[in-house]
Amino acid sequence: MVARGSLGRQFGWLWASYAVSTFGTWLAFDAFALIAILVLHAGSTEVSLLAAAGLAVGAVVAVPLGPWVEFRRKRSVMVAMDLTRFAALMSIPTAFALGRLGFAQLLVVSVVVAAADITFTAAGGACLKALVRPEALLVANGRFESTTWTATMLGPPLGGAAIGLFGPVMTVVADAVSYLLSAVGIRAIGGKEPQPARTDAPRRLRAGDLVEGWRYILTHPALRPLFFHTILVNGLIMATSPLLAVLMLGRLGFTPWQYGLAFAAPCVGGLVGSRLARPLVARFGRHHVMLTAGALRACWPVGLVFIRPGAAGLVLVIAVELGLITCMGVFNPVFATYRLERTATDRVVRTLSAWSVTSKATIAALTALWGLLAGITGPRTALAIAGLLILATPLLLPRHDDTPQREREPAGA
Repeated sequence: MVARGSLGRQFGWLWASYAVSTFGTWLAFDAFALIAILVLHAGSTEVSLLAAAGLAVGAVVAVPLGPWVEFRRKRSVMVAMDLTRFAALMSIPTAFALGRLGFAQLLVVSVVVAAADITFTAAGGACLKALVRPEALLVANGRFESTTWTATMLGPPLGGAAIGLFGPVMTVVADAVSYLLSAVGIRAIGGKEPQPARTDAPRRLRAGDLVEGWRYILTHPALRPLFFHTILVNGLIMATSPLLAVLMLGRLGFTPWQYGLAFAAPCVGGLVGSRLARPLVARFGRHHVMLTAGALRACWPVGLVFIRPGAAGLVLVIAVELGLITCMGVFNPVFATYRLERTATDRVVRTLSAWSVTSKATIAALTALWGLLAGITGPRTALAIAGLLILATPLLLPRHDDTPQREREPAGA
């Protein structure tokens, strides 16, 4: 077992960089939509286009970056992506100050940031695998997970207060600065990162390299079912988020502070789940915990169909989200560790890039599709259909543990 706090100085800088950029992102949560609405007076169609197009086009732009990054020093790529996001985001307050900010610029910046996000995350996974011993990966991923849920819980309320005081453009400035600080932290990791050697093909990018990540996933017996499971669950959950907002803030009459409370308070479950992941794995084994947590998180979303006005409805949403997020808090670090362990070192960036590209494109497509479905059937029926589909996703989880016996952690270790 890995002792607490034993992951080393280099991991500490990587974790600090992740923490500051994550808090910046959640502080500026929905800032683009608010700028489009409050500053540019955009309508619902333009706001939806901004959300979907940024994800979809950014994912397409990121496709060739995966194989390009695979054989380059990951920390240099991460710094470059942080600086790219800083420059892109700072163009918004600059244009606003000059009176030149337009919807097209918001769209372009959202695409650039989405592509840089995917590339940074993929390079970061490879960097983590190189910095941390295999037996410490679960501890490291648990710390990232707890940081994510802390930022998710604190960022939007603080960002909302900042927007009230300074306007939505200032939260974009804070987000941009967070990426600059992240780049400084990654540079501070220190040590010499070796140049990855490519032995399987010429250095020039080939067409086949662009699909190598998907080929690796789809031919891997353990990663393939996990890929389809996570893509569908995340896509369906995110696709129904706008519908739930419409239902709660519109037809059911919840106030904005009640809506914010309904999704901020349950993030405590993410902190609890991320802390439980390691002891649960030590007691029951990695595969069993991943299978159980993955199945349990699929049971909660259908409960949102029964939301009603008033305090009882608010309590129901909080309870459903608390159960869902707690299960996610357990599942996510175990899943991230499992995925890294089963991905060859010279395939990590392409695999994680393909995974992230597919996830963002699926979220964009399902968000648009469920918006149309809700227009035809109503938001409650669309929520019910998504909840029922999510209930079937545990069937896609890998059924058998392919970890060699000598690598399995014994119960009570």
